[in-house]
Amino acid sequence: MSRLGFAIAAFVACAPVSASPLPHIEAEQLASVSAPFAVTREHVTDDIYHYQFDLRVGSTPNARVRIHRVVRELSPWQPRPTPHAVMLLHGDFANFVTNFVPSLGAPASSAPGLAPYLVSRGIDTWGVDRRWTLPTADGDISDLGGMGVDQALEDTAVALAFARATRTLTDRDPGRIVLGGFSHGAQLTYAYAAADGRHVSAIAALDIYYDISPEDADLRDFACANAAAERDALAQGVTDSSNSLFITAGLLARSSPDERSPVFPSYTNRGVLLTLAGLTYWLAPYTPVYHLSAPLLDAHGDVTGLRESSENRVSAWFASAPPHQSMREAADFDDIWCGTSPRPALANIRVPLFYLGAAGGFGDRGLYSTTRVSSTDVTTLVVHRFGPERVAEDFGHGDLLYAEDAPVLAWEPFAKWLLHH
Repeated sequence: MSRLGFAIAAFVACAPVSASPLPHIEAEQLASVSAPFAVTREHVTDDIYHYQFDLRVGSTPNARVRIHRVVRELSPWQPRPTPHAVMLLHGDFANFVTNFVPSLGAPASSAPGLAPYLVSRGIDTWGVDRRWTLPTADGDISDLGGMGVDQALEDTAVALAFARATRTLTDRDPGRIVLGGFSHGAQLTYAYAAADGRHVSAIAALDIYYDISPEDADLRDFACANAAAERDALAQGVTDSSNSLFITAGLLARSSPDERSPVFPSYTNRGVLLTLAGLTYWLAPYTPVYHLSAPLLDAHGDVTGLRESSENRVSAWFASAPPHQSMREAADFDDIWCGTSPRPALANIRVPLFYLGAAGGFGDRGLYSTTRVSSTDVTTLVVHRFGPERVAEDFGHGDLLYAEDAPVLAWEPFAKWLLHH
């Protein structure tokens, strides 16, 4: 194990007994972690490296907290110290790598990645994968039914405590860090800050709503119907909300784009990819014309191409999806949107908040949630190319991560905000 690994393992081993190395950090989140643990390191670009830590936290097949760190190095296994840090939570059909360091995904993406961008600007970037990302396609998913929002919040607390402990050793900085998330990772960010908020100095929500505006009763009704269907599925023993559609669409669009789709025979494989990305509201009307990627539309409303993110990047995003996803988590998230969840209100949040929306994603509808917090420091930005009359073609949800112009339109203002918080 590296000297960094030895140092962290030593802290984790002693944390249940004494918090003396970290007087301002609660150690109880780390008390269930078994040491030693697995550590890997891989090159990203230039002097930027990606570390992955797998912490065993129980006896069930997937009782691990997988934590990521992307950081500049002074030398092998020695991070370059910085006073700025953020932890990013991934969205659906993704993990930290495929959302934020997609060049390391399988298949690899040509997208440079938000995490390396932030690191290159002096921001130590962390992440944590939810447990449903861990099993392989034929892996043991007997514990999938327990992977709801409560477990994700507990794992987030462990990851934040671990990140702060590590930064105390490597950066001499025990301070709180920013918690941010994309899509449902942003919904989880809101939930964590409202319920607990330990270790967190500020939060950032990338394209999501948490509370739905009274004016959008139809969106709330949709969430309530989804929650009821998901709870019914759970009652029947269905715990896996499979990502096979995205995986199949991505792989076939890359390998045989012009052949007829075996899933939707009236489309080519490329056509399925373009439709899922550009007309996503057909399956998931989170907003009236919600889409993952800004589409180029013909006179009939069919998608002929993608405006912001290349097909290579979008197909890699889809194809690299984890095979499994938690039905319980989906139900928990929809309960929040429905308004039937007993979770603490956004009014509990008092730390600074940054909301970054995509006009063709959750966009302006995510602004209502920012008015529900008690924070006095709230910054909002909705990325758009066009006026409201062309929202169906505008910057999409996933374009925040994969568009050619994402670094200028989305990442730069996010980085500037992080450097001031």
